This record gives sequence, C-alpha cells and structure tokens, in this order.
Amino acid sequence: MATSLNTRKAYQSDIQHFRASGNVLPATTESVLQYLHQHADSVSPLTLKRRLVAIKQWHIYQNFSDPTVHALIKKTLRGIAIAHGKPAEKAPVISVEQLTTLSTRLIEDASIQAIRDNALLLLGFFGAFRRSELAAIQWQHITFVPEGAEILIQRSKTDQEGIGNVCAIPYGQAPLCPVIALQRWQTHVSPAEGFVFRSLRYGRCHPSQGVSPKTVSDILKQRAIECGWPNANNYSGHSLRRGFATAASQRGASLGAIMRQGRWHHEATVHGYIQEGKRFEANAATAILGTPTSSLTTQDPSPWQK
Repeated sequence: MATSLNTRKAYQSDIQHFRASGNVLPATTESVLQYLHQHADSVSPLTLKRRLVAIKQWHIYQNFSDPTVHALIKKTLRGIAIAHGKPAEKAPVISVEQLTTLSTRLIEDASIQAIRDNALLLLGFFGAFRRSELAAIQWQHITFVPEGAEILIQRSKTDQEGIGNVCAIPYGQAPLCPVIALQRWQTHVSPAEGFVFRSLRYGRCHPSQGVSPKTVSDILKQRAIECGWPNANNYSGHSLRRGFATAASQRGASLGAIMRQGRWHHEATVHGYIQEGKRFEANAATAILGTPTSSLTTQDPSPWQK
C-alpha cells in the first residue's frame, strides 16, 4: 500500500527524534524500550505509537529485523497509555448555523480575501475536503455543470496511486452556495488557471503559489476568532470535514452518501462523527427529564434564584 507524502514526512521526523534521543539504527528491542520510557512523560501515547510504526517501517525497508515486534514493546506502550493517556484533542465541529453566519459576514465584507475565504470554506465544508485536497485543487480540475460543479481530486490520502475521484458540489441557496461562491472567486482570478486557492499579498493573487494545507486551517481559525466562537483557536481544516458529516447525518443523509461525498473508506470513522452529533437525540435521559431545556427558561425562576 502506498504511503502519503505527509505520512512519509511524519515518519522521517519520528526517525530523527529517535536518533536525536541518543539511539542508533538499526535499533534493538532494548533501545526501543529505553526510548519509550525516556519519553513516556513528555510525549503522548498516540505519538509514541506512531513513532514505533516509523521505526518498524525503517527496519522493514532497510531489510533489518524489526525490533518493535517483541511482546514487551506492546505491553510497555499499553502501560504508558494507561498511566499517561488522555482523550485525543479534536477540532471543534463547525455547524451549518456557524457557517451561515460566517459566510454572510464574508459576503458583506466583499474584499478579495473575504471572497477567496468564503469560496474556500464553503467548498471545504460541502465537499468534505481534506485540507490537502482543498489546497491542491486547480481550475482545470473543475467542470461547471447545470447541477453545480464537478471537481476532480487527482490524489488524496486514500488514493495514493492517483486513480482520482470526482466530488460533486450542487448548487444551494444563498448564503450557503459553494458553487456561486466559487464562481464569484473565479471572476477575481486572472488567469483562471493553476491553483484555485492562491496566496494573497497586498490584495493581489499569486497564480503560481497556492495556499498550503496549514493555511486552510489558519484561515478558518482566524475567521472563527473574528466571529467570537468559543475555542476559536482550536478550529482547523478538519472542522469542516467533521462538520459536514455531522450536519448531513442530522438532516437524514445516509451513511453511504456521507462516506461517498467525503471519500471515507472506514465506516467507524464516520460513525464516530455521527454519534457526536446525535448525543442529544434519542437520549435515554430525555425520557426521564421530559421537558426540553428551552421551555424551562420561560417559567418562573426557582425559589433559590429569586
């Protein structure tokens, strides 16, 4: 199975960290165990697990015996996870209501940066794009059709062979129409070729310089701060992808349709997003509480509130 460029870069960084910690390659089981204990307090268990994969892959590629297969390695990693593990930090989900507010603000702004950001964020949400996919889109990958737009994704995390996928983006109603937002951005791009989402300097586009995947996250984070959203600094490009899956499920889209639009290959991942968005639906506690919280606010305050 092919490995993505980002994964290879992460593996290279992991190997550098292993060596910078005083270890040599090829490694031994003892040196790997020492490395795990050395960083148990300072590195998350998930990161240590990924670094073990990097060490494993290095040895396999170099035709050395794998020092990470020993049962004691797995036992040690499990112990570190129990002692030091904590819930993984997740990017906040952007809701349809938040996206509507944000898009309205950007449309009213009308600056070239606002027009670009609006197209980028709406397309990122309704296409459930990974930030790397969004940054890589070029104008020749887009075909406008009567129903909306078809976007060719030449390569993605789950398509390293470059077979390609087409993501269909339908027209919608203002202010949440990604196709109209994209067409509006196109009128400000000259020539309309090369990267769709380009770097801006002094209010001007750079045709040969597209935004980076990190910039996609930075744009959403900055806009979240401007809107005053809670935990604004935690928003990232993944907030759009998770937000799409959550919103689509809440509005009755099937699991298959959600997976197809977001090009997910694993049901468990999408199920996780869906369940997070339905924590208050079919909630067993509601059967006991009965009255929606919103209706309680219209009643007289309780004696201890007077």
